[in-house]
Amino acid sequence: MHVLDVDGTDIQGEGARLRDTGSAVPVGLPGGVRAWAVPRMETLKALLLDPRVSKDPELHWAAWRAGEIAADWPLRIWVSVRNMFTAYGKDHQRFRSLVASGFTARRTAELRPWIERVTEGLLDELAAHGPAVDLRALYAYRLPVEVICQLFGVAREKRDDLRLVVDSVFDTTRSPAEAAASAEDMYRIFTELAADKRSHPGDDLTTAIIQASSDRYAPLTDAEVVDTLILLLTAGHETTVNLIDQAVTALLTHPDQLALVLGGQRSWADVVEETLRWQAPVPYLPLRYAVEDIDLGDVVIPRGEAILAAYAAAGRDAAVFGSTADDFDLARDIKQHVSFGHGVHHCLGAPLARMEATIALEALFTRYPGLHLAVPGDELLPMRSFLSNGHRELPALLG
Repeated sequence: MHVLDVDGTDIQGEGARLRDTGSAVPVGLPGGVRAWAVPRMETLKALLLDPRVSKDPELHWAAWRAGEIAADWPLRIWVSVRNMFTAYGKDHQRFRSLVASGFTARRTAELRPWIERVTEGLLDELAAHGPAVDLRALYAYRLPVEVICQLFGVAREKRDDLRLVVDSVFDTTRSPAEAAASAEDMYRIFTELAADKRSHPGDDLTTAIIQASSDRYAPLTDAEVVDTLILLLTAGHETTVNLIDQAVTALLTHPDQLALVLGGQRSWADVVEETLRWQAPVPYLPLRYAVEDIDLGDVVIPRGEAILAAYAAAGRDAAVFGSTADDFDLARDIKQHVSFGHGVHHCLGAPLARMEATIALEALFTRYPGLHLAVPGDELLPMRSFLSNGHRELPALLG
């Protein structure tokens, strides 16, 4: 059994080894928990569409049902929450229908002028910090946080605490005690947010979810409301931060590809899609479960066992992307990826993340055409996590 590197020191190398091993590979998660990593694109897509694959541990994960997963398991919050992320079948439809109205194409498009203003303000602040800046901390990180907090009506004085607990969810190097403390802080913050919006409704998604939760056709309990907020604010933050971080890094370490964009031969949307394939912002996503035995040809995933979607590995699958799968290539004909999921659990916020990233990238390289990294690209340190694919810092010179 391959024990996953919780520090995420070589996510792509690890993904290549998993792909070479098989269509599904037994892996060890933190705490000695066993799962089947699925690293090949076509197999992963098929499983993400397969009704024999569930996301509900209460119904379909044998180890969870048997009480074998420790109460202080560091990844427990990824499994224990009750929202659309961990729901199956009609229960998933119930959750998703309540949230979907907040992520319509119209509502997303209405955010564009405001996101552009926030972006310009952050670029102004970069100039004040420059010429040497940490682009992750001051730009890639701050824009998604501002957007998601505005969308959900999080008060400005609460945002620093929110950022800390969101970061903790993706830190897979935490001890069990640290993970438990972070989870307690997270529930306190989101319970307070829900209570505040019940008392002081606003024009935001938190209020909309609370009001929709009283719908007699699809009610949510108070706990489910809080767990839904946890899902939406964490997912809406980390994925987009890493997307912007990795896209900037890719362009600055591939000047020939940047020249294609600046010359008009390729678009900023091409940059976003190729980055999502080449460096999946969330390299592994826990967890799914086999509702019955699933025969993949070379291996059988037994009923009741956990499945780990290996998005980063699938994005470099040579069976789909050919011998250049490891290359960052904006002219690539095949642009498919699963970095936002696939099937019924495809990320509702994907259009918003794409819009944020394209706005952020175009504005950054337009304002600072002389932008370059302050250190060689191979000296950038990865996040200490196998669930978050970004850099600890992104030091750059504005030029």
